[in-house]
Amino acid sequence: MQRSPKNLAIVLAAAVIGVLLLLPGGASAKDRLAFSGGPEGGTFQYFSNGISTRLSKQLSDVEVSNMASAGSLENLRRVNSGEADFGIVYSGDVYLGRNGKLTKDENKYENVWALAYLYGAPAHLVVLADGGINSIADLKGKRVAVGGAGSGAASAAQRCFTTLGVWDDMKVEFLGYSKAAEALGDGLIDAFWVFAGFPNSSVIQAAASNKIKLLSVVEAAEKAGFFTEYPFYTKVTIPAGTYRSVDQDVLSFQDSALWVAGAHVKPEVVQAALADIYSADGLAYMVKVKSTAKSMSIESALDGIVTPIHPGAEAFWKEHGLTFTEMQTTR
Repeated sequence: MQRSPKNLAIVLAAAVIGVLLLLPGGASAKDRLAFSGGPEGGTFQYFSNGISTRLSKQLSDVEVSNMASAGSLENLRRVNSGEADFGIVYSGDVYLGRNGKLTKDENKYENVWALAYLYGAPAHLVVLADGGINSIADLKGKRVAVGGAGSGAASAAQRCFTTLGVWDDMKVEFLGYSKAAEALGDGLIDAFWVFAGFPNSSVIQAAASNKIKLLSVVEAAEKAGFFTEYPFYTKVTIPAGTYRSVDQDVLSFQDSALWVAGAHVKPEVVQAALADIYSADGLAYMVKVKSTAKSMSIESALDGIVTPIHPGAEAFWKEHGLTFTEMQTTR
């Protein structure tokens, strides 16, 4: 049966519109991306949710949804596989994962590229002030929460306490930060480990109802060769007064929390995302989301990165006059 010229024109027009909508530049084309963040109460989740919300509002052709996560290692795997497009991963996990050196995991996660440094994540080892734990050796036989299973916090704890020779002697509990703070107050655990920017809401939570103290692991770690084995960790001081009842500086160490993207994410999307978040308005917004974001700046954007930068990020930071190390550009 023959179509009339009018009907044929309608069919052809519909077909053309359909093709245009499927093209990358089509009128309804929109990049829908997933950002893998962290557990409730953790700094990762504040950052990932904040960035996702802002990009979805500010970039007309991008929609970013925030995903809850156990933390750094889960984000590394999600981004590498393409399950997530953006994530927050500790620099150490990106480095070890890329080189097949993660604990009990020899896979090489080579599809995860750094975009920018967000903040330093110091180790907090929280105990009750009157709980009788005064040194790392006192943790033997004690119930210690180290973060959720698969999190960067748990991974860092295992590296640290294994080097210090106490990991196998502790009663390790894989609890998220908020639950660990509650458990400490309820007497269900003896100590908990937080690997996040300060001030951390869960440590504040613990200090609100109990007198706490923070133990330093640095001296013992230095003697055990921890910083030689894991050079991406750097020393940092948690200032006195950061938490209630902690009235002296605490020497700790930190990893760098990095904003990362999968190799599959288009360079122009990365550039647009960085341009918005690292604008004056974007940075001011991030500080309102979480005060830890005060460490974000164009000048510090490449701090702590010892693995390759995404091509889109490389182009963006070059435009802002930053230079790169060989490790950051080798892909």
